[in-house]
Amino acid sequence: MLAHTIPVAEIETLEVGHWRAQLLERARAGLRPITMYGRRDGERVLVTVVHQDGPRLLASRTSVEPAHGYHELTSDLPALHCFERELHEQLGVRVAGHPWLKPVRFEGQDQAAMAAYPFYRVDGKEVHEVAVGPIHAGVIEPGSFRFMCFGEHVLHLEVHLGYQHRGVEQRLLERDPRALAPWVETIAGDTTIAHCWAYAAAIEQLAGHDLAPEHELARAVALELERVAMHLSGLAGMSADIGFLPGASTYGRLRTTAINTSMRLCGSRFGRGAIRPGGSGISLDDELRELVRANVHLLRRDGAIIDDCFESSRTVRHRLVGVGAVSNDTATRLGLVGMAARSAGVAIDTRLPAHGLYEHHPMKLCTETTGDCWARARLRIAEIDASLDWLERVVSEPHTWRPARSRLPGLHSSQLAIAVVEGWRGEVVHCLETGPDGALVHYKAQDASLRNWMGLALAVRGNAISDFPICNKSFDLSYCGNDL
Repeated sequence: MLAHTIPVAEIETLEVGHWRAQLLERARAGLRPITMYGRRDGERVLVTVVHQDGPRLLASRTSVEPAHGYHELTSDLPALHCFERELHEQLGVRVAGHPWLKPVRFEGQDQAAMAAYPFYRVDGKEVHEVAVGPIHAGVIEPGSFRFMCFGEHVLHLEVHLGYQHRGVEQRLLERDPRALAPWVETIAGDTTIAHCWAYAAAIEQLAGHDLAPEHELARAVALELERVAMHLSGLAGMSADIGFLPGASTYGRLRTTAINTSMRLCGSRFGRGAIRPGGSGISLDDELRELVRANVHLLRRDGAIIDDCFESSRTVRHRLVGVGAVSNDTATRLGLVGMAARSAGVAIDTRLPAHGLYEHHPMKLCTETTGDCWARARLRIAEIDASLDWLERVVSEPHTWRPARSRLPGLHSSQLAIAVVEGWRGEVVHCLETGPDGALVHYKAQDASLRNWMGLALAVRGNAISDFPICNKSFDLSYCGNDL
């Protein structure tokens, strides 16, 4: 977990040409962009980019007139494609020359134009178009998928989202910034802990509050339980999609054990109430410690059995190996994060290099190399094992945690707080900026899904259209996390 506060006056603000040159230079130096966003500043727009440099976060800015804008960066830095589209959609900034300047989520009045989305088309006598969604079978979120196919062969997939847009960022600015946890927990309901920890860490930075080490460790326990539960859920879903019923039933059963463990620690199977600014809602006494250890033992024992069945099954390997592959170069250039990146050999994880909490309680970095559905399944298995090992070590220590929270003071004025938490999908980023009076003037909430949807679209290319369900489930992205 990374959290930094930067006085607004100390953020490097450059003329747009020098700013572009700096971003290109940082890319050549190997620095990775974490987020990019804009906010209004009178008649102009302040555009901020945050990079990760090891355990440090670096921010730089430029100021542009929306109508004049700037020349796009996406051609040189594809990882910024979705952020530049957001700038154009949210603030009307002209991004000249952008190769794919389409709406990310159709905000505000633009929602009326969703039906006229400009899908990419492929011409040809035998090319046909297949539309899926936005309403799907079962209880899942809405999203529209448009396939351009040659027979069963997918030439191109375009993902059209925005049906879940709730105006989250604007609503978060309308309430007491120290009491936003119940709303932040619903940004993406399967990533409750990661989003709430990022929010709480940013607010604590702005308030100058030093979190007690035991509360930080309790938050990390909740985060790893969330990771285990959702990886088990993903493996159950992938097993169901390919007809491997032992995996569908067993992984699903084990997920229940994981979320029931969370319920015993904080009162909610989905982690709600586990994290509040200034403290945590997690309990751990001797009785609960033994329960957690017993459940971890059960998850490891039964998980090892079903993992062996899953990985040794010829049916599973036939349906997953080589399907939906994303190369290391594509994942790196596109800025994929989390599982989608690590399964393609991109070794990024904001829990590493070890610092802060993870310096004393290190976490193993897991990667795969092939970038296909098989790699994404195997990475889940490896990360479950790593998280269970970590949980076993931590809960075996003689900790006693009680729910506690501190009443935070007012927020420091004219500060930018950035918090990055490695959720189960990938990095969750929250950027909060205060004005001269200490009130929030901007809230940027970013789910890992925003950066990974394009990865899914590229993974499907060259595969049969019947491979799409397993590709989709192997990424397991959030619609509402993208749509906000």
